Amino acid sequence: MLKAYDSGVECLGILKGWKGFLENLTIPLNIAEHDDLHTVGGTILYTSRTNPFKGVSSKEEKAKELTKKFNDLEIDALIAIGGDDTLGVADTMYKHANAKVVGVPKTIDNDLKGTHYTFGFWSSTQLASNAMDNLTTTARSHQRVFVVEIMGRDAGFLTMYSGISAGADIILIPETPFDFEKDIVDILKKRVNAGYKYHIIATSEGAYPKLESLNRDFKTISKETIDKLPKDTFGNPLLAKLGMSQIIIDELNLRDDLKEEFQKNGVEFECRSVVLGHTMRAGTPNSFDRILGLRFGLAAMKLILEGKFGNMVSLQGNKIKTVPLSEGVGKKYLTADNDKMELRDLLVKIRYLSKQK
Repeated sequence: MLKAYDSGVECLGILKGWKGFLENLTIPLNIAEHDDLHTVGGTILYTSRTNPFKGVSSKEEKAKELTKKFNDLEIDALIAIGGDDTLGVADTMYKHANAKVVGVPKTIDNDLKGTHYTFGFWSSTQLASNAMDNLTTTARSHQRVFVVEIMGRDAGFLTMYSGISAGADIILIPETPFDFEKDIVDILKKRVNAGYKYHIIATSEGAYPKLESLNRDFKTISKETIDKLPKDTFGNPLLAKLGMSQIIIDELNLRDDLKEEFQKNGVEFECRSVVLGHTMRAGTPNSFDRILGLRFGLAAMKLILEGKFGNMVSLQGNKIKTVPLSEGVGKKYLTADNDKMELRDLLVKIRYLSKQK
């Protein structure tokens, strides 16, 4: 809004995402009332999980129909702010109807291909890291195993970054399906034998076991359990409803061999699950995200003023760049060659190895 006001451009806010776009739900955005908006968490425009293309036979025809809504809303151009679902709609409108749209990457999961970081990611990472730091106090006092479930449907950036930051003892992410016996039970046994009295397991909500492990090690769920999960309006499975942290707790409580290993070392065996969920969206944004949000907003308005539609603003290194929406909205995942993968594995292994009796 800062650049818009300086350029004499009037801004309109569309409420509830694509739902508001379809239903003409708008509010005026007055810079005098929102000049400190970057210091506030969340969104004053609200959100929804509305997919305008759900069930349509022709995306091209629907895109043209949606683009005509610009006249109804009395807008000349649209800045879409969101993740791959939200920006994917904008990209389809541009592709089929040459809609005057520009994208801004905003997703807590940081899983957009076209940018190194989205604003909001680092604030959420810090919140999750702080939560695990605080849980360590209870874990140490009561000799507990805490399984902390962190947001992340099919990308593990939040879990990986916050888990490493907080020094979590086991980190489970969707990109690397886990073996319950090898990656959890065996590690806990090695840790307790090395003298550790408490343990923090960080798991993404979308983390899941290898099929071999699922069939061999799990008593409380099966592949059918996962296959039957409900899906959202964009067709994504609602993995949060699976409750992976509680499943891990239930499975651990069935392991008499693990209980015996703990008791042999004079340690109480007590497991608890903690689901951080939407607490990770709470509070005020950190300085990095405040400044990144402002930089993205400035860059997006410049694209509008220059008529460079069909693009998304992006953070590449420490510079703001522009990428085509079609490239920017692709999904991004942690890959095997990422140094965070190596750090995770070293944190797990070296700590118990260094304390072996």
